[in-house]
Amino acid sequence: MRFISEMSSDGVCEQLFVLNEIPGVLWTPEGAAGTRPLIVMGHGGGQHKKAPDVLGLARRFVTECHFAVVAVDVPNHGDRPVDEQYNRIATEIQARVEAGEQLAPLIAAFQALVARQTVPEWQTVLDAVQQLDHVGAGPVGYWGVSLGCGLGVPFVAAEPRVRAAVLGLGGALASGADATRITVPVEFLVQWDDERVPRDQSLALFDAFSSADKTLHANPGKHGDIPALELDSSLRFFSRHLA
Repeated sequence: MRFISEMSSDGVCEQLFVLNEIPGVLWTPEGAAGTRPLIVMGHGGGQHKKAPDVLGLARRFVTECHFAVVAVDVPNHGDRPVDEQYNRIATEIQARVEAGEQLAPLIAAFQALVARQTVPEWQTVLDAVQQLDHVGAGPVGYWGVSLGCGLGVPFVAAEPRVRAAVLGLGGALASGADATRITVPVEFLVQWDDERVPRDQSLALFDAFSSADKTLHANPGKHGDIPALELDSSLRFFSRHLA
């Protein structure tokens, strides 16, 4: 892991790093020492590791919960190099949607492809971050919606260090089989009028989780209209399960 910059503001230390050509960012309390809970955050499609919604919530995890937070750029996003294969697939998806095909199955197939790369990458990042003295091998949580859910479900299913997860805006077509392997507490977000993920697919994904402790949070609005109260709920959820 090679750190390329560090800055602090309002009690939060932000360190940009590169690990095996994976660009990422780590947020910790300023002057942190010793082991603490760590949240892995997955960004949405077309976003990046420091997208405003990721950055804002990450800083709250640090300042209000004293957690560490790590996020990395998904392939073909942020500071990752352009991947011609993924670009070609994205162009094909757009053309097929314009020709009348349903969007959800096409997105699901694409996310399954990307997850085969991101799951081992995120595990490698988790290995490296937990070796840092100011993070340590404490309890781990995962937060991710939309693309962050489609990639996060297989990650949580594969990673035994994750003890709780907030997921949402995703459907069973993308990761229903992986969801059956998840037994940790889950808080799952659904936008009732989601134009990208059919409601029945979101509910099917929630039903597929094998967790004894799982909660469905449904709110009116379209795909990107998650209300602020759900961010407050995420902080309380992880504080209960990781602190």
